[in-house]
Parts: sequence; C-alpha cells; structure tokens
Amino acid sequence: MPKNRNYSCKDVDMLMAAKTIAKNFKANISELSNTRTDWTVQYASDLMARIDSAIETHLGIDAKKELRVATATLAAIQTPAKRDISFFKTQIDEDFKNEISKKNEMLKTLGFEKNLRGVQKNNQESLIKLLYQFKTNMTDALRLEITAKGMKPALIDSIIGYADTFIRANVTQETLKVATKEITQEVASVFNAIYNEIISICKKAANYYQYQPVKKEQFTFAKTLSNLGEASKVKGTDSTME
Repeated sequence: MPKNRNYSCKDVDMLMAAKTIAKNFKANISELSNTRTDWTVQYASDLMARIDSAIETHLGIDAKKELRVATATLAAIQTPAKRDISFFKTQIDEDFKNEISKKNEMLKTLGFEKNLRGVQKNNQESLIKLLYQFKTNMTDALRLEITAKGMKPALIDSIIGYADTFIRANVTQETLKVATKEITQEVASVFNAIYNEIISICKKAANYYQYQPVKKEQFTFAKTLSNLGEASKVKGTDSTME
C-alpha cells in the first residue's frame, strides 16, 4: 500500500470498492434521501463522477518515473566523470612522480586533496565540489604544464565539461524529488478524501439498514472488498468494517 493512505488495501481495490458502494448508494438514493438533507440525487451523481475522475486521472500514475529517469541520467554522467578524474590523477601521479611538491600542489589546487575520497565513495557533493574546483583552477598555465608531459587536452576539457552538466542534472534530480513528494501527497489527498467519504456513508447507511442484512452488506466496505477479491483487512473495527 502506498504511504500516507488512510486505508491498508491497494489504491485500485479501494477505488473499485468505493465505486461499487457509490453505485449502491445511488441506486438507493430515493430512500436514503429521506434520511439526510445532503443526500440527494445530485450528490450521489457528483460522488460517482469524483470517483471516476480519480480513477482516470490518478490510478496507476507513476509519479516517480521522471525522478528515476533523472537519477539514471545522473548516474550515467557520474560514471564517466569518475573514470576521467581517476585517469587524470593517475597520469599526474606518474608524470610528476619526480616532482612531489609540484604534484601535490596541483592535486590540492584542483580539488583532489579534499574531495577525492568522497568521490570514490560515490558522494555526489564531493564530486560536484571537485569538478567545480577543477574547472575554476585549471588555468592556461597549469593546462600547458600538464599537457606538456603528454596528457591530451581533451581529457581536461571533458572533466571541465562535466561540471556544468553534472550540476544541472543534480538540480533536476533534487527538484523532481520535491515534485514527486508533492504529486504523491496530492494523490493521497484525493484518495483519502474519497475513502473517508465512502466510509462515512457506509457507517450511516449500514446503521439505517441494520435490520436488512442484504442492503446493509451493500454498505459494508470490508465485505465489498472481499467480493472484489481483496482479502486485506481494512483499518477500523466498527460494524461497517466487519
């Protein structure tokens, strides 16, 4: 069951049960309308329409699809970035192995000293910091000194290019995380409102038909679920849920 729901069955089962009960409610509205001023033919029709709309609009919605795509995109960027960063450092270590102080200063200036360990542990923040420090501090003079040892400029350009690409992908991912929560909460609110309203109708109508077992059963949510093939128990212990 999705989180933030007032019911413990699947969304599809809740909505199908709600629709069945709403149909029963509408079929008996001529009698039930005598018991409450707000139970009218229009109300019964509107309730049916709301349930149908929820089914068409929200049932089966994959709110996390875009987030999964963004996350996959980020992972696709992260892998080659880490590979190029590792290859860059290996070449620096070898090309300047006889110039230890210069090598260490280069790696420190380009962000390796503080961030490499985090990058190796797949920490996105560390990767972003390293990429931006690399981009910011890769001066023309430093580039020339490095490539003079044999490193191809294309590798440096690739690492610099990852900085903007990665940050854009990361922002997209974080934005969609918030949007996904909002979508999920919106769906939960719609479904919960329908469930709560149907349960309220069930409690009142089942009590009204307490001496008419066949009709009472039509307003028993758990029984309706069972008839739909849903074996899960629903929260609550009142008579309408038995």
